[in-house]
This record gives sequence, structure tokens and C-alpha cells, in this order.
Amino acid sequence: MCWKCGEKIDLSQGVYRNSVCPKCGADLHCCKGCKFYSPGSHFDCRESVEDLVKEKDRANFCEHFMAGKNSVSANEINSEKKANEKRAARSAFDALFS
Repeated sequence: MCWKCGEKIDLSQGVYRNSVCPKCGADLHCCKGCKFYSPGSHFDCRESVEDLVKEKDRANFCEHFMAGKNSVSANEINSEKKANEKRAARSAFDALFS
């Protein structure tokens, strides 16, 4: 399913970096469309990725990508929001001492 609109996607041809949802046009080869996407984990990924992908909803070249559970639940959205708030608070705190 498309991570953004929920449209059923035929994965028999694979998901490539330029693959998009035929209904909404969302990039499919992105963090939010990957089975390893896990807000709150290191770099929001359950795989041991070395580089941060900032735009989780945009196509990327991640070699760990695997199409999977492609619908983002309300709990995952809230978890991602909390993780972003935590990072912002940490940055503000660190700025006080630099």
C-alpha cells in the first residue's frame, strides 16, 4: 500500500528510486514506505544506517530499503512528532552552553 494515500500498489515489478504512487504521486522508495521505518529509533530506522535521511517522505538511495508495512499509523505519527520535539528541545538546551 502507498504510505501516503493507502492505494494498493503492485510490487511484482519492484520498487525503484523513481517509483511513485499512481494515485497520489508520492515517492514509494522512501523511509515512510520502508518496513524498517521506525520513528524514535536511531535515524528513525531499525536498520543500522550510517547516514541520516532528513526527508523521510522523499525518494532516496538507501540500500536497506524494503517495501513493507506502508501505512503510517496515528501512533507512528505521534511517535515521530515526539521524537522531533525531543530533538528540538535537546538542540535548544545544547545551544545554551555553546
